[in-house]
Amino acid sequence: MADFQEQKALVRRYHEELDAASTGALKGIIDRYVSADYLWRGVHPFNELTNTEELADRVWRPLREALSPIQRRHDIFMAGSNEIDGTGWVISMGHLMGLFDKPWLGIPATGRMAFLRYAEFHRITNGRISSTGFFCDIIDLMKQAGLVPLPAQTGAEFLVPGPRTHDGLMFQRQDPAESQKTLDLVNRMCDDLVHAEGFQAPSRLLQRTWHDDMIWFGPSGIGSTYTIERYQAQHQGPFRAGLSNIVFNGHVCRFAEGNYAGWFGWPNLTMNSSGGFMGLPATGKKLNMRVVDMYRREGDKLAENWIFIDMLYWMIQQDIDVLDRMRSMVRA
Repeated sequence: MADFQEQKALVRRYHEELDAASTGALKGIIDRYVSADYLWRGVHPFNELTNTEELADRVWRPLREALSPIQRRHDIFMAGSNEIDGTGWVISMGHLMGLFDKPWLGIPATGRMAFLRYAEFHRITNGRISSTGFFCDIIDLMKQAGLVPLPAQTGAEFLVPGPRTHDGLMFQRQDPAESQKTLDLVNRMCDDLVHAEGFQAPSRLLQRTWHDDMIWFGPSGIGSTYTIERYQAQHQGPFRAGLSNIVFNGHVCRFAEGNYAGWFGWPNLTMNSSGGFMGLPATGKKLNMRVVDMYRREGDKLAENWIFIDMLYWMIQQDIDVLDRMRSMVRA
């Protein structure tokens, strides 16, 4: 059975070189690590890119110039075999931190430390990175700059921490039996949720796979919740009330290592806006939602869950351009 140590080492070298490079050297480093048919999927306004020059110029150079000097602060680092197609993947989740000295995407610089929360999935093929999924919380960065472009959220707002157990950096090989146990658990949890009416699982169903004191670290705009009871009140209830005809589309990548698991979809979910979710009015439109879930298992149940949603993409489908709204706020 593959232990994915070579794949982990490859991504760690890539991160180290990319983060340490001058902005003019970014494309060369990307080219050295990625395959000829490389596909990069990222949050709106970047979406899908296949040209490494465009990736360097549109994504990494402006971000590196805005947050400098940059530090990559991993909270979870793991690798494994995608149970969907058997491909090998590496996941990094944490924060990109730096001094916010120049604007990024129109978000005004603060001159102070800023943390960009991120999750990054890399598929490794023949010793190269052949595909990447990159999610980050742009709305959270806006709020760090003093802007509030969305209505009040139902959950708490804070700098999202890593695992309570501080064991998410799996640079060494993990026990395959524990990895399988984690994957089986998150799959049971997903099946329960998908088959629940409108993704509204009752407490007794959630308690089959979640600890009562579970923590759900949601994206900015929704916020974070603690305990099953408050998760239902502060996220699951508003989600079900504001969205209808929810369809699960599956995942691009899904695997586990040790006590951790992660997945992302492109998109994971399709639904109709029936009104009220995130304080927004009903549009009746059919919407796609791109989501990352990262999980920590403790014993026989799940204890922590980190969520990323491509909020700007979900909003733009409703004719709400959050970046344009923010630029109007800055001009005012």
